[in-house]
Order: sequence, then C-alpha cells, then structure tokens
Amino acid sequence: MKNRIKELRKKYGYRQEDLAEAVNVSRQTIIAIENDKYNPTLELAMKLARYLNTCVEELFILES
Repeated sequence: MKNRIKELRKKYGYRQEDLAEAVNVSRQTIIAIENDKYNPTLELAMKLARYLNTCVEELFILES
C-alpha cells in the first residue's frame, strides 16, 4: 500500500516529529509508514488523515 503522508506533511510544513507527536506515535513509526515499511492500524490511519486534512482513501492508495 502506497501513501501520500510525506507529500502532505511537507505541504503543511510539518516535521516528522510534529506529525508523530500529533498522532501519538514515535518518529520511527512515521518514517516506516512514509517508506512503505509499515501499514498503520485503521485508527492510526484515521488520525493521520484527520491531521493532514484529508480522508483515508486519499492518503493511502491500495495497489491492485
């Protein structure tokens, strides 16, 4: 599954640390998600989408 977290994070001027703190995870978790090494839980995906002002479907792209 691909995602647009890094793109949107940079658009809003957030650091990885800022995003991690906002959704209550470690910076390492944000790095892993951005690098497609970790798929977040639904709860975390929803928190990320809300913080980045988008919906889950726009933030995460399911590859066929």
